[in-house]
Amino acid sequence: MRISVMDLQVGDRTGSDVFNWNGLLVVSAHTVLNADDIDKLQLHNIDYVDIMMRQQEQIAESKPTAVQAEHTPAFSQTAAYEEAVSGIRDLFNQINAQGKIDEKQVEQSFAPLANHFVLQKDVVSLLLTLNSKDDYTYQHSVQVGMISYYISKWLGQSEEEALFAGKAGYLHDLGKSRIDDAILQKPGLLTDEEFDLVKKHAVYGYEMILTSDLPEAIALAALQHHERLDGTGYPSKLHSKDIHPLAKIVAVADVYSAMISQRVYRDKQDLLHVLKELHLLSFGKLDPKITQVFIRNMIPNFINKRILLNNGENGIIVMTHPTDFFRPLVQIGEQFINLPDYPELEIMEIYM
Repeated sequence: MRISVMDLQVGDRTGSDVFNWNGLLVVSAHTVLNADDIDKLQLHNIDYVDIMMRQQEQIAESKPTAVQAEHTPAFSQTAAYEEAVSGIRDLFNQINAQGKIDEKQVEQSFAPLANHFVLQKDVVSLLLTLNSKDDYTYQHSVQVGMISYYISKWLGQSEEEALFAGKAGYLHDLGKSRIDDAILQKPGLLTDEEFDLVKKHAVYGYEMILTSDLPEAIALAALQHHERLDGTGYPSKLHSKDIHPLAKIVAVADVYSAMISQRVYRDKQDLLHVLKELHLLSFGKLDPKITQVFIRNMIPNFINKRILLNNGENGIIVMTHPTDFFRPLVQIGEQFINLPDYPELEIMEIYM
């Protein structure tokens, strides 16, 4: 049913995607709305939205206390994330000990995350909350699984296909279990020999996943997630037409997660800056459709996030521009600053 944004309630579920006047996605279809979602719709001057029909039992369940509405999903998602990190660590240990992994254990490890995807539509908030320098390899695997799931959904794929993409992302770096930790955690640039060893993880992962009788598409995603459309990737220097579609999704998720993560040899990069870097990579390196869909759906999640500018001032992002996603309208105190009009100003950090 179609109702006024002013009549929305926390717990309402959107019936269709909601776009603002210039075509940017603000809230996805089937989102269970929280207070921030409703504020975001109002900020975008959206008057009406379609929501799923309310039933009496749904209304009772969709009116938690203010504290519950604000905190329960985040706590639940954090617990699921930590459980998934622990699960991928166990899979790494299992494959080191036995040479293969059990599909049932993969399901058990991935399920906590998959079961909570629906609770968190603000991917930016999730990444800001859960990103740290600890356990990079394991956290990266979980993040790539999560982002691959969302990319698949944003491409219009079914829930089953999205969960399959998420699982492929979750297992994409399994081959790193055969790489020496001293190399993986080296606090500096790798030598050519060390980098050649690291690159073997793609082949190792492919072999391990096939040995474990998991679907070949998941094995191919592990093998090809470092291939690039122009043939400059590894291990086989494949070109676009020879790269599996699932590997192209995982590649975008892999690059984004790696660039925003805190590493032993460099600081994490700002989430919005990394989207700009991804945009450049979509011209010849990463699949352009997948990359642009990812960027277009991530951008609305930056609205209402706090920022630090290069002049030391703090503010919030008010609105993004259709012609320049990466230089939004920001509010500093009572002043509104349109960043395209101030080329000397840059966003240095986005935070909760």
